[in-house]
Amino acid sequence: MVKKSEAEMPETATGFSLNNFIQGSKEELEKVVWPSRQQLVSESAAVLLMVTLSASLIYLVDALFGWAARQVF
Repeated sequence: MVKKSEAEMPETATGFSLNNFIQGSKEELEKVVWPSRQQLVSESAAVLLMVTLSASLIYLVDALFGWAARQVF
């Protein structure tokens, strides 16, 4: 069975067309729901906080294992 999107796509004899590509890209970008400035800042801060916490946890575990290895050896 042919998918609906494939059936609606026109066949082009020349292959790639820069004009069609740019037009299609503009149409797709109009469909994007862009975040607000407040949402962007909030989610970026959350990502930075989680990365910082993860890196700190990894550092502390590494330091603990390093200390333990020095005690044993």
